[in-house]
Amino acid sequence: MRQGTLCLLFSLLLLTPRVQAEEAAPSGKTAPFSLSAGSQISELQQQLKESERQRDELSKQLQTASNEHETALLGRLRQENQRLKLQLKEARATATPRLLTDQQQWFVIGGGVTLLAALCGILASGGHRKRRQWLN
Repeated sequence: MRQGTLCLLFSLLLLTPRVQAEEAAPSGKTAPFSLSAGSQISELQQQLKESERQRDELSKQLQTASNEHETALLGRLRQENQRLKLQLKEARATATPRLLTDQQQWFVIGGGVTLLAALCGILASGGHRKRRQWLN
């Protein structure tokens, strides 16, 4: 063990009996305060009351400020929402109606490609029937 920690441990062992020997003051009797300590306590209590009053005032101010901010923000959002709804109505009115949806368009394109491939296959075979050799 290091010498410094050993000295610290030894001094703590010597202090523990003194700490245990002290008795607490009886609960019925209070130690007499000096006049300066009493005045300091009353002054601190007054400061505490003043601080609590200021804190309450500030919390009320903060609450009203946040309510005003939320109200202003809510009004702006409502205006923007109405503006966007008008834009949407205008866009729908000016847009030409589509005959087919995107999925239906892809279906028609696929069918057209299939018919074109079948037509090319028929034309490529020469148009006449010949006997296939592998069908024995």
